Amino acid sequence: MDSMHSWTPTVLRNAVAAQLRGARAARAISLAAGLSAATLLLPGAAQAADAPSATGGAALAEIVVTATRHEEKLNDVPVSASVLSGEPLASLGSAGDDIRQLAFKVPSLNVESSNGRTFPRFYIRGYGNTDFNSFASQPVSLVYDDVVQENPSLKGFPVFDQADVEVLRGPQGTLFGRNSPAGVVKLESAKPVLGQFSGYGSLSDGTYNTAVLEGVVNLPVSDTLAMRFSTQGQHRDNWVDDPVNHTRLEGYDDWAARIQLLYKPSESFNALFNVHGRTLGGSARLFRANIIQLGTNNLVPGFDPSKFYADGYNGQSYSMAGGSVHLNWILPSVTIQSITGYESILHYNTIGDIDGGFGSGNVFCNFAPGGCTGADVSGPGVIPFPVETGGGIKNHRQITQEVRAIWNLSSTLVGQAGVFLFDEDVSDRSHNYSMTGLDIQDTTVSRQKNEAQAVFGSLEYAMTPKFKVRGGARFTADHKTFDVPVAETAAGDPLPLTAPLYKSSNATNFSWDLSATYQLDADTNLYARVATGFRAPSFGAPTGTQAIQVARSEDNISYEAGIKADLFDRRARIAFDVFYYDVSHQQLTAVGGGSNETRLLNAAHTIGQGAEVEFSAQLTPTLSLNLSGSLNDTKIKDKNLAVGQCFNWAWVPNVPADAHCNITNPLTAPDTNGNQFVLIDGNPLPQAAKYIADVSLRYAVPFGADGEFYAYTDWSYRSKINFFLYESKEFTGPAMVQGGLRAGYSWANKKYDAAVFCRNCTNEIRAIGAIDFENATGMINDPRIVGAQFSAKF
Repeated sequence: MDSMHSWTPTVLRNAVAAQLRGARAARAISLAAGLSAATLLLPGAAQAADAPSATGGAALAEIVVTATRHEEKLNDVPVSASVLSGEPLASLGSAGDDIRQLAFKVPSLNVESSNGRTFPRFYIRGYGNTDFNSFASQPVSLVYDDVVQENPSLKGFPVFDQADVEVLRGPQGTLFGRNSPAGVVKLESAKPVLGQFSGYGSLSDGTYNTAVLEGVVNLPVSDTLAMRFSTQGQHRDNWVDDPVNHTRLEGYDDWAARIQLLYKPSESFNALFNVHGRTLGGSARLFRANIIQLGTNNLVPGFDPSKFYADGYNGQSYSMAGGSVHLNWILPSVTIQSITGYESILHYNTIGDIDGGFGSGNVFCNFAPGGCTGADVSGPGVIPFPVETGGGIKNHRQITQEVRAIWNLSSTLVGQAGVFLFDEDVSDRSHNYSMTGLDIQDTTVSRQKNEAQAVFGSLEYAMTPKFKVRGGARFTADHKTFDVPVAETAAGDPLPLTAPLYKSSNATNFSWDLSATYQLDADTNLYARVATGFRAPSFGAPTGTQAIQVARSEDNISYEAGIKADLFDRRARIAFDVFYYDVSHQQLTAVGGGSNETRLLNAAHTIGQGAEVEFSAQLTPTLSLNLSGSLNDTKIKDKNLAVGQCFNWAWVPNVPADAHCNITNPLTAPDTNGNQFVLIDGNPLPQAAKYIADVSLRYAVPFGADGEFYAYTDWSYRSKINFFLYESKEFTGPAMVQGGLRAGYSWANKKYDAAVFCRNCTNEIRAIGAIDFENATGMINDPRIVGAQFSAKF
């Protein structure tokens, strides 16, 4: 252990110095090296070092991943990657959480949504996109069972009967294609097994009747055929009272199912067929007016999460279906794979009271002596004007085809190459509504068609038994068209949008990566990686008097170096890396502001740098520990980039000086209309927590010949975040700590399990998102859920 302390920081500094340039990168390396040394000095690590020699029960299981599109040991992959599986993954979903449960559970990962259980937005190393329109592209790619889920509305498919979740940090353009410059979240379902009749069932129920039902059956049909049926249902009662509408909200019914058929007539061929679908109904996201105390980022005194005062309708419905075919030919020196995917959003509609309150919205009487009376009364707080909007996806289909060959040219040379085709057609319909009766005031229909083609290849060469180099490249051609065939009032009059209402883009890109791995000893690998990424141009539907929104393509280059090691006879494991990236022309979204517009724009540069560490230890045969953390320092670098301000009522008579949000960035000089904008140069990216940490412990006590009592707890922390591109006192999300606890008894060699659990055990409620165009409106996290669960295997 002392020898590791002496060489770890030095080797990492030397390995990275050739790749990372500039003072900022040097500071990241210094911070990260100190973090690595500190991790090795943790009490848990010291206990593992002093423990007796490992036995079979005390060693950590080997982790195998498919980050490089074929199976490899996690420690051999020259990519910063994390894996969630088994009990840690299952515990996250016990309280009915959707895919946002993954946020902050591994280094540098955030997942959030302003659309509730649909349309999740992913961020890796602070790099993501806050755009919420139906055509939004994201720099984090989500791949489910080897099929990319391009539209954000597809990315919320529930996590159940999962083999694992892999999070790959940094550009993955060579093997995963465009729109993955920040990284990839890769979900892999458990697959059918030949010759085995098995399965499991699980049922849990908790606070607010939060219930989760999950069932799986693996059915052997013949010697060459097997089927796997998997389903999950999630339910929560409405638990938020709306005394204005005399309704209750925040409930949901979310069902998903998957059927897989495996056909394996020989060792040289197999085929896997996958059909899946989802249906969701319930509340849309609740936008709660004036819950943030002006001049701070605290919730207002006396805030009650179970109350919501709004006079508009709130609801959401969604359904989708999809399928895929995986074909594998395993020949003596080459494996050929074909993956065909089809995804379709059958229905998606969401309607919400965006102003988050009630009343006609007379901003003048709110500040007049005596206040508002009669029909002008509104609340909670100042509601300047009523806003009720809705919309969703009218039509959608996505078709993908990938063919690749993986071969062993010799004992020292391995390669793969392939082609990828993508075709998507999506139409969006949006409405503005009256506040009474949901009468449609206007309708806009937009349509985007996207085609992309790519060829790619990758080689790995073992120069010596201990030193390997890898390199890959991908050429992509991307073509999009966007038009607005309908933009009219309820009376049929055209909306005053700016022509032209048709645009197209063509983009090509050459992405590449290069990495090297050096085996320091049988249990320790050092690696360094340089990679580039690409996000195709993006379009956005126009609002107000806007033209079609356009953002040009973005490119990035990333440098990374790290160490992966098994320690103490494989009773502990550590992975540590430092990174630096530079994004050119990053696509950003300015949301809201006083004009309440969504504006796509490009920043000249964005810089990100930091470090990530993961540590696991089997401290004793019955006690295990997992620690992880990350440092992400992001900065927008564009001296002339400015966005709209949040609400400001200085023009209203009698308004007090403290009745508006407090911008902490400099403003531009007034334009010809007297408007000032916020300069955002130097700001961190939105939703980019600088610090993330997670810790989990599991302790078990054997009971009888085949049973055990156990306790499992996990706690995550993230530092403050910006909700928007600008910085203000109100719209900075405060730091947050959330924890879970599970205690139970399993018996019959873990065939049966009964447990009690809680999620967000301390009931910490924070504003985790906001709307800024008319008041201090916020969105909050889920409350504490306490429940019980029973599961059985067969």
